[in-house]
Amino acid sequence: MNSGRSILLAGLLLAFSALLGTGLLSLTHGHAAPYIAENERLRLLASLNAVIPPDQYDNDLLTDTLELSDPQLLGMEGPVTIYRARRGGEARAVAFRVRALGGYSGPIELLVGVAVDGRLSGVRVISHKETPGLGDAIEAGRSDWISGFKGRSRTNPQDAGWKVKRDGGVFDQFTGATITPRAVVKGVHRALQFYDLHRDQIFLTTAIAKETAE
Repeated sequence: MNSGRSILLAGLLLAFSALLGTGLLSLTHGHAAPYIAENERLRLLASLNAVIPPDQYDNDLLTDTLELSDPQLLGMEGPVTIYRARRGGEARAVAFRVRALGGYSGPIELLVGVAVDGRLSGVRVISHKETPGLGDAIEAGRSDWISGFKGRSRTNPQDAGWKVKRDGGVFDQFTGATITPRAVVKGVHRALQFYDLHRDQIFLTTAIAKETAE
């Protein structure tokens, strides 16, 4: 009898502890969720500002968006979010992700900013698994190589020039590491092709949205 009562008491204590733990975890998550969301928002905005200068827009980049799919040029099966920058209501630039295929250790995720006239306003590497000390020179914090894309466009250079110098193009490769910059150059080139192909769609959608809102 005493043994049965002890087991029952232990079970109740265990259940109470589990409920208390679950309750505290839910309370903590609920309290932290807004801060986590705000941190994520600020981190995304900082990334976008790295490829679109903040003085180029006065709208909310994080809400003025649309989604487009183009697996062949963007390297991703699903839709990609297009962030649109406008100033005084006029389109200034867009930013979107593109996956550069053919990296030494897998795909390289890029964030590309393109001004409305088709010139690159900035390119940043979001993530990669390239060899430390060689391929990681594509990161803005380790090298200024990635900044060399700024101002380039689909016609600067012409399509044939969108290669590293070793392949007959105009872009530098790294000593002992050609594969990584080669993949990035191809990825950026495909991003520009995507922009040229969808430019009207991107800004026409913006005009329709404004007209509907008014």
